[in-house]
Amino acid sequence: MSSVVTTAAPLDVLADFPAIPAGWAYLDTAATSQKPRPVLDAIARGYGETYATVHRGVYQRSADMTLAFEAARARVAKFIGGKPEEVVFVRGATEGINLVAECYAATQLKAGDRILLSALEHHSNIVPWQMAAEKIGAHIDVVPLTEDHRIDLDAMAAMLTDRHKLVALAHVSNVLGSVLDVRRATELAHKVGAKVLIDGCQAVARLPVNVAELGCDFYVFSGHKLYGPTGIGVLWGRYALLDAMPPYQGGGSMIDRVTFAKTTYAPPPGRFEAGTPHIVGVVGLHAAIDYVDGIGLDRIHAHETALVTETRAALAGINSVRLFGPADSAGIVSFAVEGVHPHDVATILDEGNVAIRAGHHCAQPLMELLEVPATARASFGVYNGPADVAALVRGIERVTRIFG
Repeated sequence: MSSVVTTAAPLDVLADFPAIPAGWAYLDTAATSQKPRPVLDAIARGYGETYATVHRGVYQRSADMTLAFEAARARVAKFIGGKPEEVVFVRGATEGINLVAECYAATQLKAGDRILLSALEHHSNIVPWQMAAEKIGAHIDVVPLTEDHRIDLDAMAAMLTDRHKLVALAHVSNVLGSVLDVRRATELAHKVGAKVLIDGCQAVARLPVNVAELGCDFYVFSGHKLYGPTGIGVLWGRYALLDAMPPYQGGGSMIDRVTFAKTTYAPPPGRFEAGTPHIVGVVGLHAAIDYVDGIGLDRIHAHETALVTETRAALAGINSVRLFGPADSAGIVSFAVEGVHPHDVATILDEGNVAIRAGHHCAQPLMELLEVPATARASFGVYNGPADVAALVRGIERVTRIFG
């Protein structure tokens, strides 16, 4: 991970986001990010000026759109330190994980093998592995958390055996904001011969990611959390692994030759991209990556770190507030107000034009571990600033007065 210059000037890019009106504190970026003007413009051009199918047409506009589509694949590869032929476009991280579970785990693992997850995983990084494990007779183990709510890598080291064939972990927790030492986790897994999938949904928009340096075998993320469109995401995988995997779906584009006697399949990544793709979504994702890179991930992380630090300090001063996650959480602050359901907290905050997430955050096993039914979660983006933190704190103080 690149070093972070925490003395960088705060970002001032709110004007780039037309869907955020004056006085509205949008603090739900971990669920989905707002979209900057360059992304909106790229999408509008894609549908309104340059639209055509890709990979099939022989006319010029189709050829041009195909070049743009593949340029986006190369841009994604550069963004995460991979190769274009290792980048598979999917609907989102959920589909990427399901693809690996179905096409790798369910075909390469056997009865008695073990899959290792952690206690803080999103349901999307739990349920697909359960489905694969049930199909093949594999078993799932769960790494506990440290006292400050990080994945306990010392415990992981003690748990791993040569029967573990796959490890799937979140780079950044969507609830706690805790950051995984991916390199160490990968080294531990590889010592016993296990492959590693990393859920990077909460990482790619705020931390520099280089899959070659991290050493993982698969990496997934969704475009809509990266200031891009919904319905588009990325599965990166080592080419040798992708090449050994069967297709996820059958249809157009993923074939080499089709006869009624036999069908042969295209090499990766085309093998996993059946049907007409989300063409303009890919174009929008390219624009989103350009936007984020234009600001600089180190600057983004420093900006969000400052907001997290300010928020945690302010909330820690309210006696009835319980904070979750480590002090250095990345862009996310989860909390509970004693005696108040998080849904009520969020409703009262909304009355003051502060938008947060409240619920189990698709992490019910983690809620059970934390011994709460749900949490309130404020999550930051490039468009947030100290005024949003102040509005959040005022809202929480109002909650305590109402329920005090």
